[in-house]
Amino acid sequence: MKQQIYLDNAATTQVLPEVVEEVVKCLTEDFGNPSSLHRLGLQSERHMKQARSMVAKLIQVSPEDIVFTSGGTESNNLAILGTVRARKRYGNHCITTQIEHPSVLNTFHYLEQEGWNITYLPVDRYGVVRLEDFKEALRKDTVLVSIAHVNNEIGSIQPIKEMGLFLKGNYPETVFHIDAVQSYGRLPIKPVEWGIDLLSISGHKIHAPKGIGALYIKRGTPISSLQWGGGQEFGIRSGTENLPGIVGFGRAAQWIQERISNDGTLIKEMKTELANKIAREIPEVVFVGPNPSEGAPHILSISIPGVRGETLLHVLESYGVYVSTGSACSSRNVRTSHVLKAIGVSPQVAEGSIRISLSYLNSNEELSQVPNILKRSVNQVKRFTRR
Repeated sequence: MKQQIYLDNAATTQVLPEVVEEVVKCLTEDFGNPSSLHRLGLQSERHMKQARSMVAKLIQVSPEDIVFTSGGTESNNLAILGTVRARKRYGNHCITTQIEHPSVLNTFHYLEQEGWNITYLPVDRYGVVRLEDFKEALRKDTVLVSIAHVNNEIGSIQPIKEMGLFLKGNYPETVFHIDAVQSYGRLPIKPVEWGIDLLSISGHKIHAPKGIGALYIKRGTPISSLQWGGGQEFGIRSGTENLPGIVGFGRAAQWIQERISNDGTLIKEMKTELANKIAREIPEVVFVGPNPSEGAPHILSISIPGVRGETLLHVLESYGVYVSTGSACSSRNVRTSHVLKAIGVSPQVAEGSIRISLSYLNSNEELSQVPNILKRSVNQVKRFTRR
């Protein structure tokens, strides 16, 4: 069987065997409805409570502040739309950035059509918001700030702690929402200390199944439900809970908790070493966004001048190496990335960009093969292009 080196972990991760085991058990044995009063229902409720605690522990918050959703997109929609509906009498201004995930940007585009005033903060060439721009954009009628902790395409990290502390010290009524889909389980996150009111997370980015996520809601934060029914998830998100997904999410969070302090640093070191080896093998490589020694520990965005990223992706695939071209969250949309436009890269660099993203399952042994495979793939593409 051909080797498989999976380096598209910012798009999704491989589900852990121990997570699969827990999920299958919930599907075949402990399958009761958590709302039922009989033994199977009470057992399911206990499983769900335990999973909620494990998901909360990773960000040091109370389990009662975790509301399970279907994933990051729903969490972001609930955070944004739920906040503006609850706070609309206090103002009609929101702040976000130019490089957000489509689930955030498109939600704000919808709100603009509804009459809301949205400020899209610019970023520097590394993909980072200037604190001065953030402070200047705040107004008395700003009801919500929504910003991603880590950008999913280039791995830039926003100064969330500084933003949150300034916000709570000067605009305490403004709700602060963080999209932490790419940072949860990879970077330290302290919502209570940093003044974060809402925080979106997703299971399939940390080796849990797809279709499960959560929204942290600080107690007392005003938010309106977007769906009504039986009042599950503390009345915020009605509907029978996805118990197998929730249990899998909890088990994955527990697995990550055991590794994040040591292996989190290890992943960053592996990424930096990989970047250095790529630079030696391919001197013309362009690192897009943050310096490889900075930024998110798992995301490396590169571009090879004169080589189309999509073509390179498929050649790498033929060698068993899986990467992506920018974001994998836009249904195969081939337009130039809005993130790359926002950081000011040239069309040529944007066209040649690929994203390499690591996980706790990647090894030094497999990563040591990547620079040489990448070099061979680049040369193969160049030979084909010259024809």
